[in-house]
Amino acid sequence: MLRRDDPAPRPELRISQIIAALSYALDLTEGRPMGHSVRSCTIGMRVAAEIGLSSAEQGDLYYALLLKDAGCSSNASKLFHILSADEIRAKRDVKLTDWTRVGWESLHFALTHVATGAPFLERMETLVRVAATQQTESCDLTKIRCERGASIARRVGFPEPVAQAIHSLDEHWNGGGYPERLRGEEIPLFARIMNLSQTLEVFLVDRGTEAAMGVARKRSGAWFDPELVRAAGSLAKRGALWEGLDQEQAIDQALALEPEERRLLADEGTIENICQAFAEIVDAKSPFTYRHSTGVAAAAVGISQQLGLREEDITFMRRAALLHDVGKLSVSNSILEKPAALDKDEWDVIKMHPYYTFEILRRIPGFGELSEVAGAHHEKLNGSGYFRHWNAEQLSLEMRILTVADIFDALAAKRPYRDAMPIEKVFQIMQEEAPEAIDAQCVDALMMHHAHSGNRSGTGDLASLAVNIGLSGGLGIGTSGVHIGSEKSATVEPVR
Repeated sequence: MLRRDDPAPRPELRISQIIAALSYALDLTEGRPMGHSVRSCTIGMRVAAEIGLSSAEQGDLYYALLLKDAGCSSNASKLFHILSADEIRAKRDVKLTDWTRVGWESLHFALTHVATGAPFLERMETLVRVAATQQTESCDLTKIRCERGASIARRVGFPEPVAQAIHSLDEHWNGGGYPERLRGEEIPLFARIMNLSQTLEVFLVDRGTEAAMGVARKRSGAWFDPELVRAAGSLAKRGALWEGLDQEQAIDQALALEPEERRLLADEGTIENICQAFAEIVDAKSPFTYRHSTGVAAAAVGISQQLGLREEDITFMRRAALLHDVGKLSVSNSILEKPAALDKDEWDVIKMHPYYTFEILRRIPGFGELSEVAGAHHEKLNGSGYFRHWNAEQLSLEMRILTVADIFDALAAKRPYRDAMPIEKVFQIMQEEAPEAIDAQCVDALMMHHAHSGNRSGTGDLASLAVNIGLSGGLGIGTSGVHIGSEKSATVEPVR
């Protein structure tokens, strides 16, 4: 169930339509413009056709290309702590360098991306440490990402060749890649195509077609399979490699390349698996977001049940909650894990994440209403929320439920700048905010549900609810970006 109360029959929804849209969230985590994954998919599928891959092989490659960055959030916190700097910016810029070679390029990258805001001596110490451990840390970071990405693919239900391709994405033809240092044809063919395709896309967008083919040829035999580089060069010479990639709706072009006989339709179970998988991707970005999305889902379901919503509406709320923070993949861990108050510029970044959630989810056919609800999870009844600054008249019951659930989980969990709050304090703050900023009926429903569930020690015991509704965990640790800051609760630091 995607769109409710719609008497018209819904068209069949393809898994590719969901994954392609959600890949825009993965692009944000990697510091790329939204559409990187679908453009890489288009390039990869054109190369696959050029070398004569079968329809069955192209079907598996297609999903591997869309999900190639599924593990990208899992190493974000570790990378941030290694660099002591903005890890999204580092991920963005390293894609334009040959990080396997020691020289001015790698030195310049370190000087401009490591501990950039630290005092001189601390920065020098960090630079020396990073230089000494670069190979080991790079391998570890890649291994974390690749293993998690492969696990996500398996969780969604894709066959093993898809998972193996994602796991080997960063292997290089000459054996200099990670995580297994595979060489030549030891590397799965799909992974070889994916590595070339994503590099071509990065240089295409940043430096143009000539630079893209130039770097492919330069790295042929080192990073890339020479036969694949020749196939890409042949396509480029005929004008068939880059065609249409500058169009705004790159997603439509990628969707058209899915092999028709291999198209997979999304049933309710698959939709649920995808929502769960992307909730895990979001929550993996920081130890302070661990199980936040499933926690918000558990609270939203509890409120909805207490208010007597229909089963299909409860399903809708669970999915909106699981996906509500996909836009937060755009926020650097230097902000998410900052142990002090955020400045104005940092808050401006935080306040954009519901917009990205809305923009990403609205691209999925039938998710129109869900994208509106998920994107409104920081709106307040008095208009003090974000990103649209809507007021009570504009906020539906579903939006109000999600806001209350998000605030509850955020306040009850440990943050980088404070410990978890006692549950009594959480409800006290929420009651003070109602009915001016948040919905009093939803707060009362959550308190009633909490009492009925026998929870006496905070979010942890609500895990039983999550298990009962098929979720993977309870209301663990989260950073939510909620802003509790009325005069009545002015002593409470805003929660992010």
